[in-house]
Amino acid sequence: MKGDLLEPVNWTWGLSLIALTIAIHATGVVMLAVVSERIRARIVNRHLGLRYVVPIVIGLVASTGLVLAVLHGIEAAIWAAAYLWLGALDSPLDAILYSVDSMSTRGASGLTLEGHWRMMGALEAVDGMLLFGISTGYIFALMQAYWSMFSRRH
Repeated sequence: MKGDLLEPVNWTWGLSLIALTIAIHATGVVMLAVVSERIRARIVNRHLGLRYVVPIVIGLVASTGLVLAVLHGIEAAIWAAAYLWLGALDSPLDAILYSVDSMSTRGASGLTLEGHWRMMGALEAVDGMLLFGISTGYIFALMQAYWSMFSRRH
């Protein structure tokens, strides 16, 4: 068991999936930032009042959260597909449940990977922390970008 955790195949797959999912997430966040900046420029150019800006920002943050949640789901599905392909889990439903559970670092599903693939589960948890950190950081930056609009109008 101890030697299984150091197998290069675990690290190769795990680190490759981390790089892939972070690249996907970064692409999504950059696209969200471009759209958000266009919306912000339109609001500024039109000199909209607070009663218009507040619902726009609420909608923007909510839709951003939804897009980020979809990205997390896609990324968990990529890990789940890898688990199935490698034979670490037998069922697609178990694979997606394990993946979402691991990525969220909840770890309460009761599912475990086949012996020598267990390190991949730990690496997915690391990936989940990084991805959720990117999402949290972006939502914070989005709120901060719009905060100046509220403080100037108030």
